[in-house]
Amino acid sequence: MESAFSAVNLYMDNKQFSKTLEQRTKKFALQVIQLSSQLPNTLEARVVRNQITKSGTSVGANYREANRARSRADFINKIKICEGEASETQYWLEILIETNWLSKEKVTPSYDECSQLLALFTSIGKNN
Repeated sequence: MESAFSAVNLYMDNKQFSKTLEQRTKKFALQVIQLSSQLPNTLEARVVRNQITKSGTSVGANYREANRARSRADFINKIKICEGEASETQYWLEILIETNWLSKEKVTPSYDECSQLLALFTSIGKNN
């Protein structure tokens, strides 16, 4: 009976973790949208705005899909997509800083969150 109880607790912990991470990735998407809306209105900045908005919002959308995966393989595939999108977003955040389109101080909180999300998805992908 004790092992069944532990399994239920583990399921609840995983379910809560998944829900919390879904909320976290949505908040991150909103942060990226806010940052991208502050970019200058030049051709080059519009290209980067489009790229960072796509990758930054894709992290959460793909994680939500991963939680509704049809199989373990589907879950792992979607987690790998989350990992790739987080890595791409991190790249674009670096571009924002290095072009001086946005200050490092303004970008750093999103960059740090992106780094944490990337580490989480890398870990989830390796442990499943």
